[in-house]
Amino acid sequence: MPDIQFLTLLSIGFLLGARHALDADHIAAVATIVSERRSLRASGFVGFCWGVGHTVVLLVVGLAIVAFKITVPERVAAGFEFLVGLMLVGLGGSLALTIAKQGWHYHTHEHDGQRHLHLHHHRNLGHHRHRHWLEGSLKPFIVGMVHGLAGSAALALMVVSTVKTVGEMLVYMAVFGLGSILGMVLLGTVISVPLIFSASMGQRATTILQVFASLASISLGVMILTGFSLG
Repeated sequence: MPDIQFLTLLSIGFLLGARHALDADHIAAVATIVSERRSLRASGFVGFCWGVGHTVVLLVVGLAIVAFKITVPERVAAGFEFLVGLMLVGLGGSLALTIAKQGWHYHTHEHDGQRHLHLHHHRNLGHHRHRHWLEGSLKPFIVGMVHGLAGSAALALMVVSTVKTVGEMLVYMAVFGLGSILGMVLLGTVISVPLIFSASMGQRATTILQVFASLASISLGVMILTGFSLG
């Protein structure tokens, strides 16, 4: 039967996992994906898939580090962070391209003898394509895996210093991952609320939020890449 100290450690691990989901790079990545969804359920599913991908990598890499005494060189760990930066830029750029394809443009209209500029698009949103569940889950799953790579080595080394066996390490990392899954499901759902609300205000309002998510993802990705090159 697990002792009180280990149970306490698991409780802390669960809370740390939930907090880990709120890291800025995680929020930016998931926000770009969620911004293209239109329901709480779909957005929560994005968070779930991210969390599963993140947890799978944590378990695999953590097991390799502990069981086979593998050490992750600092350059490799920095390379994982670099990959996260590239991914954020790619996600933001992909969303920007999606927005551009909507064909937004200005038209001049005259009302009561005065000319006004109106921003709109002619894309028919009534016949949008429904995503297959595999297509909708694969992208956030892969994004979660990349984030898991970037943080798995540090987490594994931290756990090794506190647990007694490989089994306890795996249990801790699984509980940590469970916390991150729950945290990201809640985060994805919360992020989708203003998007769903904006939909009732028209496509323009939704697009503004998507532009913000795209710029935030690209900016954070560039910051990570710049920090890598200066390090």
